[in-house]
Amino acid sequence: MAARLKERYAKEVAPALRKEFGIDNVMAVPRLEKIVLNMGLGEAVANPKMLEGAAEELSAIAGQRANVTKAKKSIATYKLRTGMPIGARVTLRGDRMWEFLDRLINIALPRVRDFRGVSGKAFDGRGNYTLGVRDHFIFPEIDYAKTDKSKGLNVTIVTTAGRDDRAKALLAELGMPFAK
Repeated sequence: MAARLKERYAKEVAPALRKEFGIDNVMAVPRLEKIVLNMGLGEAVANPKMLEGAAEELSAIAGQRANVTKAKKSIATYKLRTGMPIGARVTLRGDRMWEFLDRLINIALPRVRDFRGVSGKAFDGRGNYTLGVRDHFIFPEIDYAKTDKSKGLNVTIVTTAGRDDRAKALLAELGMPFAK
């Protein structure tokens, strides 16, 4: 069974974007390429057990096993050495990507306290959008009893748009709640 948001993209969003931007070629219509979830934990240097829990929680959120990221450079000020584990990340593609975006837009973001929409300025100039989530408890997959403290994570949505205005139109058509 295909993802609900993927079907909506094919039937409603892609034709609307073709009409809005005057795109003749179907393959030139902006689409989602991948979604990357990243959780950096600076305090994992002092407490390596914390990283295991964070990787499990990120895996629960994404529905796919998280990779542990290691430091590329040594930084003496932070007592960090090359190769020490300092974070976790997951790259979602295909149906898992569409399912995650659907859950993010319709379930997780409305659970943010005092939510008024996401910033429309977080594009990188090439059509990719990065969203910072301060509290990972907004995802229903996280069990409060098993988690010791709140952690933040970055959600990067990579598109084939190439330009920020087209990427913003794509995400807005998919239902991303941009602030006015």
